[in-house]
Amino acid sequence: MNVVRVENVCKDYRLGEQTVRALDDVSVSIEEGVFLAIAGPSGSGKSTLLHVLAGLTTPTRGRVVVAGADLGTLAPGPRDRWRGRSVGIVPQRLHLVGALRVFDNLRRAQTLAGLPSDDARIRAMLEAVHVGDLAHRYPRELSQGQAQRVAIARAVINRPALVLADEPTANLDDAHAAAALELLRAQAQEAGATLVVASHDARVRPLVPHVYALPAREAATVPS
Repeated sequence: MNVVRVENVCKDYRLGEQTVRALDDVSVSIEEGVFLAIAGPSGSGKSTLLHVLAGLTTPTRGRVVVAGADLGTLAPGPRDRWRGRSVGIVPQRLHLVGALRVFDNLRRAQTLAGLPSDDARIRAMLEAVHVGDLAHRYPRELSQGQAQRVAIARAVINRPALVLADEPTANLDDAHAAAALELLRAQAQEAGATLVVASHDARVRPLVPHVYALPAREAATVPS
């Protein structure tokens, strides 16, 4: 069963008077339970493709079906609720809510998805990523590694069908990069989720069983 189906997707952005193409005729299918890396150099469209899969960015052309939802048919409100329940995201900049304690960052993810608060699930997830003793700290009181673990717990708290991680090994040494990928893999597997990471880090390829490579290219200017 395909959790992700991307068909002939293009994404254009306006930069001043120019239209720049970030994705050009991308097609890919990803099966349930797969651990896949989207590889390619900076500027190849990796983050844009993740945003398209999450329904954060609407493609200029093409079709995107994720977890049974045709994203092109969803209005903004329903798409946000779908995302909260179906997609977990670990952004490169982790975006933990600074005014909320760790425990409440995970509870907020439940609330935004329209789900009831499940304190037992929150405690279990924090224990699973080895930060259970940090539940009542604020994000500013965490190390980078601790904050990344909290972000991973937040991404899988609602048992999504798809987990997306953007450059999860950035600025990590070899041992910590491997550990971050293994933690993501283990938690996605526990949640029953397909895992897709975007990375230009050459160390990622040997650690991930499936790779989809975006070609290196200069951003193309297309006619308006």
